[in-house]
Amino acid sequence: MLCKKVEKDFLDILEEELIPAMGCTEPIALAFAAAKAKEVLCAVPEKIIAKCSGNMIKNVRCVSIPNSGGMTGIEAACVLGALCGDVSREMEVLEAVTPEGLSESVGFIESGSCVVEYLESPIPLHFIIRLEKGKENAEVEVRHSHTNIVRISKNGEVIFGKEDAGEMAVFSERNKLSVENIFAFANEVELSKIEKFARRQIECNMAIANVGMEGGFGIGIGKEMLEMNPDSVFTKMKAFAAAGSEARMCGCNMPVIITSGSGNQGIASSVPVIVYAREKNLPEEKMFRALAFSSLLTVFQKEYIGKLSAFCGAVSASCAAGAAITYIDGGTVEQIKNTIDNTLADIPGIICDGAKSSCAAKIASALDAALFAHVLAMKGKVYQANTGIIQSDAGKTIRSVGHIGKVGMKQTDSEIVKMMIDK
Repeated sequence: MLCKKVEKDFLDILEEELIPAMGCTEPIALAFAAAKAKEVLCAVPEKIIAKCSGNMIKNVRCVSIPNSGGMTGIEAACVLGALCGDVSREMEVLEAVTPEGLSESVGFIESGSCVVEYLESPIPLHFIIRLEKGKENAEVEVRHSHTNIVRISKNGEVIFGKEDAGEMAVFSERNKLSVENIFAFANEVELSKIEKFARRQIECNMAIANVGMEGGFGIGIGKEMLEMNPDSVFTKMKAFAAAGSEARMCGCNMPVIITSGSGNQGIASSVPVIVYAREKNLPEEKMFRALAFSSLLTVFQKEYIGKLSAFCGAVSASCAAGAAITYIDGGTVEQIKNTIDNTLADIPGIICDGAKSSCAAKIASALDAALFAHVLAMKGKVYQANTGIIQSDAGKTIRSVGHIGKVGMKQTDSEIVKMMIDK
């Protein structure tokens, strides 16, 4: 029986993590900060300076920005946020971009009035947006999480600031996350307490997956995948998840319910679960509980890796989805742990080389591994401890993979960023 304190903590985590975002979260975070800076400046800026950490540069460089007419890059995100953004919408800040505002933004970018600078920082998710008009200026600094503003200043005077106590200080208490506790929560929590989270995931994430399946974004990977094997449930799960990611990466302006700061992780951890439950004609209650399970397991894994790193988040989210399928099929805690170990024995080395359309393919590949891991686990087959990085318990394996992603791959991350910015 899970204690009430842990249940509340887990509900708080779902409240914090499962939020709507339109477009890739990194450029939208820049747009949000720029919109906030404009609110402080109380004027349309003449110049914008965006100082961004390497991981921010990596994740904004190639992805299309919603309502931008297909534009990519830091300049587009910042200018659209400053000139057209609605700061009250937070991660949906660019929802109300008008044709007139878009035209004005294009002119601002073409004039060279937005400058991007590399921010040397040990924090992967770190950026400062500065807006200037005449002698007036405003700055907004964000660290660790996409909307976590730690400093606002106007004309050099700090008008808002909070102590930066590290990434975990941004969030609710998470030290009770474990496979066992997540399993107990999914089984025991009152359905009414998680229904709103699940319904938002189903509504938003399936909507963009359905649009992506029409094949109008990128190379149409989901549609192509399903045509190869239309009768396979597993193929359908991979295809719809990949399609949702591709639409999002290619500028679709539909919102996604994110997980651990990522829409791709939100899609990969939810869409396969929804598709599977529907294909099996399972009751909504089972689907809702499995979605809560998958979301919390994704967060658990990402706690050790961080919001941004050289480790592809599709692996963590897909691993969670595979484990959630084991949960749906009546798997024991041990079988769920075996699904996790089997997945992480297979694909822990996929690198993150920034947000882009091919993230959809990575989701499909990661889900393929996770679903095969599920099949093996249900048959009692699992890679044993000390097989590579697999540990004596799935929780320990998750921590080990997290250490590799956060610490061991730091130099990999640096080299990826250098390659992407031609240094």
